[in-house]
Amino acid sequence: MIQTLGWRLAQAGMVAFLVAFLSFLMMQALPGDMVFRIAAARFGYDNVSAENAELVRTQIGDPAGVDAFLSWISGLLQGDLGSSLVSGEKVSAEILHQFGATAQLAGLAILLSLLIGPTFGILAGMRPQGWMDRVTLLFASSLKATPQFLLGLFLIVLLSIELGLLPSAGYGKPSHLVLPSLTLALGLSASTARITREALVQARSSDWWRFARWKGLGERSVLARHGLRHIAVPVLTLVAAQFVALMEGVVVVETIFGWPGIGHALVHAVFHRDVPMVQGTALVMGLAFVAVNMLADIAARMLDPREAVQ
Repeated sequence: MIQTLGWRLAQAGMVAFLVAFLSFLMMQALPGDMVFRIAAARFGYDNVSAENAELVRTQIGDPAGVDAFLSWISGLLQGDLGSSLVSGEKVSAEILHQFGATAQLAGLAILLSLLIGPTFGILAGMRPQGWMDRVTLLFASSLKATPQFLLGLFLIVLLSIELGLLPSAGYGKPSHLVLPSLTLALGLSASTARITREALVQARSSDWWRFARWKGLGERSVLARHGLRHIAVPVLTLVAAQFVALMEGVVVVETIFGWPGIGHALVHAVFHRDVPMVQGTALVMGLAFVAVNMLADIAARMLDPREAVQ
């Protein structure tokens, strides 16, 4: 456990430096005048002029220069992510607000995916090659092959425009959270359903399952007492591995549904060439990935009976 924590902390340090460096290089490689984009974000594209752009240049200097990068790294070592070049607000304060909205969305998406995917996987695994197994395979394959932006648009057309059950976009009410979280959850549940099915089929063919049945326990009792723990380990590992895909999906889904989260903010920061905001947002997303993997490692060790014996 200590070795796991130590490795994850070292990984967090490496992620922090690489994310900051690659974000800096990416912003330099983007075409166009960076200062003009920042001025346009401040004053509006209809009001921006060469004079406004020059005023911004004198205020912020070269936002993509080496000095700016080294200054940002120096501030990062002191826990300061700098200030937005567009709004002038502290990056940490803006990210804190946006990350809260994203945490709501991602948390509900993961919860829904763990309710949908493993449920279908267990039903399929209890009767391999049965009709439920075939339905689960079709369900998982279809969702896996569907891009999330297309799935989101389909849910908007079906549940919002045609049926009028949910708002198509927005923020502030619980109903606004349903469509974006369901879009993310369906994509995640496609993989968890298949992993759960394979883990259960493997468990049902194992010696310990047969021994439990020999003792007189029914299939459901063996599943509840022993099988769920066996299934939980690969499912948790998969969810942690899918966190990168979840973050990528958050960027797309938040943009489609107008959700004011960290992914939506990242898109606008890149478009407006807000270098400190891009670096800070990417850094938080990278560290969140490391944290989720660390928690998944700890949970897997606690759930795995072999670790308990050791």
